[in-house]
Amino acid sequence: MSLKTLILTDADVGAAFDWAAAIAALRNAYGVDVTDAQFPPRSMARGQGLWLRTLSGVMPGQKYLGAKMIAASPRNACASYLIPLFDGATMALEALLDAASITGLRTAATSALAARELLDKPQPRVAVIGSGFEARTHLEALAHSGPIGAVEVFSPRESSRAAFCAALADNGVAVTAAHSAQAAVQSADLVICAARSRDESPTLRGAWLRPGMTVVSIGSTLPEQRELDPEAIERADLIVADMVEEVAHDTGDMIAASAAGVAFADKLASLSAVVSGARPGRTSPDQIMLYKSVGAAIQDLTVAAMCVERARALGLGTEIPAPIQPVNKGK
Repeated sequence: MSLKTLILTDADVGAAFDWAAAIAALRNAYGVDVTDAQFPPRSMARGQGLWLRTLSGVMPGQKYLGAKMIAASPRNACASYLIPLFDGATMALEALLDAASITGLRTAATSALAARELLDKPQPRVAVIGSGFEARTHLEALAHSGPIGAVEVFSPRESSRAAFCAALADNGVAVTAAHSAQAAVQSADLVICAARSRDESPTLRGAWLRPGMTVVSIGSTLPEQRELDPEAIERADLIVADMVEEVAHDTGDMIAASAAGVAFADKLASLSAVVSGARPGRTSPDQIMLYKSVGAAIQDLTVAAMCVERARALGLGTEIPAPIQPVNKGK
């Protein structure tokens, strides 16, 4: 058997990626039953100022299995992202992907899926807190998932807000700059939190929330990170998480809420339960919905697999003789 491995650079991934296809693939992945063993908790190796995070999984249907690995040196401000994807039948190394962009793209596509599950209005007014890569991709994903209304953005630097508005206008999305986070949120149906403050103080306050709002929070993924204050957690009627245990116990927002005496266990649900219909999402137009994300292997591998299949169809990437040969363990 002559095996080939497809190599996708970050540019190849960008050329193969499609928002609608990604959101549809994620909806399919989250809509079927998977076991905890298929997507175990992430592992984190730390030492001498370096860390290596690994998210692994076996995809529903067992067509692919693989992992995303992030090697980082915080003190040198550098990181590498890699996804190896294996064929679920032959164990051949199907592809190797530069996963730098996939991390942001899969987060935004999953957030768009979650937001549409939780929103009360089909054409929501949107507030974006943050003006960086994550903020931009989230708004792009949302715009590709259905109609949106007026959009306002806030970030501390006026120049960044202006650049964000200009970039989104080039993509056909009209955005207005707000003078504060509270002003941006004031009339929104959906709030996208995609930036943390430099001192890790919350960027969204629960006092600003109105009945019927939906909040997407992606910026607090580690114990030392903050994005929402405890009142926001307390006011949420339902908290949907991509990784329930990690969100509940390993994110700064939820740790702070627990320390403040806010009980949230009974209103915490998995995204898979909501998408599959096993647990209701919004049941009243006045409820406040919160989606909190730390990222999950099912997102990385779903989007990676979609990119690989589209890349092959489009003739993208570079095929090489497989550097890893499966070993017959039956002999």
